[in-house]
Amino acid sequence: MSTPNSSPASQRSSLSTLKGLLPFLRPYRARFFVAGIALVVAACATLAIPAAFKQMIDMGFGGTGDHSIKHVDLTFLALFGVATVLGISTAARFYMVSWLGERVTADIRSKVYSHVVTQSPQFFETTQTGEVLSRLTTDTTLIQTVVGTSISMALRNILLFIGGLVMLFVTSIKLSSIIIVMLALVVLPIVIFGRKVRKLSRDSQDKIADASAIAGEILNAMPTVQAFTHEHIEADRFSGSVENAFQTAMRRIRARSLLTMIAILLVFGSIVFVLWLGAHAVLQGNMSGGELGQFILYASLVAGALGALSEVMGDAQRAAGATERLLDLMAVESPIQNPASPKSLPQNAFKIQTGATLSLNDIGFHYPSRPNTQAISHLSLQVAAGETVAIVGSSGAGKTTLFQLLLRFYDPQQGFIELNGINIRDLTLHDLRDAVGVVPQETIIFSANAMENIRYGRANASDAEVIAAAKMAAAHEFIEKLPEGYQSFLGERGVRLSGGQRQRIAIARALLKNPPLLLLDEATSALDAESERLVQGALEVAMRDRTTLIIAHRLATVQRADRIIVMDQGKIVETGTHNSLVEQGGVYATLAALQFNLHPDSE
Repeated sequence: MSTPNSSPASQRSSLSTLKGLLPFLRPYRARFFVAGIALVVAACATLAIPAAFKQMIDMGFGGTGDHSIKHVDLTFLALFGVATVLGISTAARFYMVSWLGERVTADIRSKVYSHVVTQSPQFFETTQTGEVLSRLTTDTTLIQTVVGTSISMALRNILLFIGGLVMLFVTSIKLSSIIIVMLALVVLPIVIFGRKVRKLSRDSQDKIADASAIAGEILNAMPTVQAFTHEHIEADRFSGSVENAFQTAMRRIRARSLLTMIAILLVFGSIVFVLWLGAHAVLQGNMSGGELGQFILYASLVAGALGALSEVMGDAQRAAGATERLLDLMAVESPIQNPASPKSLPQNAFKIQTGATLSLNDIGFHYPSRPNTQAISHLSLQVAAGETVAIVGSSGAGKTTLFQLLLRFYDPQQGFIELNGINIRDLTLHDLRDAVGVVPQETIIFSANAMENIRYGRANASDAEVIAAAKMAAAHEFIEKLPEGYQSFLGERGVRLSGGQRQRIAIARALLKNPPLLLLDEATSALDAESERLVQGALEVAMRDRTTLIIAHRLATVQRADRIIVMDQGKIVETGTHNSLVEQGGVYATLAALQFNLHPDSE
């Protein structure tokens, strides 16, 4: 799987990169068409103004009497009419392109986010969430500038440049030819510096993303940071990253400033020289005053359009870098995909009275980030419907990895897993995971109230069902004592709850889902003795006649399991009941002796 940074910016031109936005623009072709009409009308109205001034100068101020006064009146009336058309069409263009900018940006953000949340955990092993958030915010804002402003400005100024150039030739072929040659000499330095600005723009966005990644990581670990008194260290680290981003941004700004200065000096220098020639032509009688005035206005339009295009080019360069980063992110494909022709689980395949059968056949697996370390090796396991199997072993033995394989967060490199006789790779991810309930070791609490946190287990559950699940998980009592009961906001990541309370919320969530296969990963690890007794009783009821796999370091939790398997270095080394494994005197007996000696009251 390629990472989001795998495509070098230098390998694509701005134009080809921005073409990646076309799929997001196509649905709004009609609005682009209306905006285009308004754009053309506004440009034509702008181009009509110098011609009106020529008429006013040559015919209005060139004579006296009622005829001249009437002509001046008509000319100014026409100018007001042109201004009215210009104002209406410009307002219409601004509204349409602003709407398009906001709409397309919202679509891109939704599309990128929808793509990211479908990625497997492998993606998040190599990508920081802060970097993804930077792309969803900063990068999309740059694209909004291009779609909502820069494209319109570019087209407007291209029309003004072409139209003004044509009218310059109509006014004076000689002067226009000279100015064209001089403007051609201006393009070369603009192009050269434009490429440098684009590279610096990409670097600047990367540095901002790095700073966001650092901030996101630290803000999610504030208790640890403060416990180790690293506040100043982390603040300095973030400041260093921000300063690095600032210095990179300043290099981009200096380059763009130089580009703007060069463009203005060369363009207007060329125009001043040509106008000097025009002034001499008027003095010599080769041009009228009105023609020179018209030429000056059209030359100003052409110069202004060219200067605006250079500004737009700077925005386009930055947006090209942002687009490139977003397209790189969109191009990342999760290695865990739904099958082309998925099989369906029969509606009655799982019954709470019987549970689900589970079969692991010669499983071999290593994490993509650790290809030389085998996490699971030649593991085979058959679990009968309704059976409760406990999985024990030292840290790193592969217990949690086994759960991740069952949920298809990863696919094994060897062997296959069957759920009720169907290879889980033949099921859609939704169908598979909908049949599995899990209480993870690290409890996740969302920034919502207690009711919605538990309802996460089943979105359409009623309030009564949520409360029933909370009672089963021994969570009802402490929730009722919260300031607003089930409507109490639990804080980001559940900071307002104790570890045991967060664990009971997670258990209630899994119980509400009511799955045929239940995975408990240290489900009672964060509970005190009284809470553990309450939850253990609730779990025993929930596990009855349901297929359950339990991971636990505290062996007292698993003594009543139908079967215990002992894992070591990714392999099953022992299988049996608590008593039979103790009698064998193997790995489990060693763990039991050590643990129960340390905690003699745990039996």
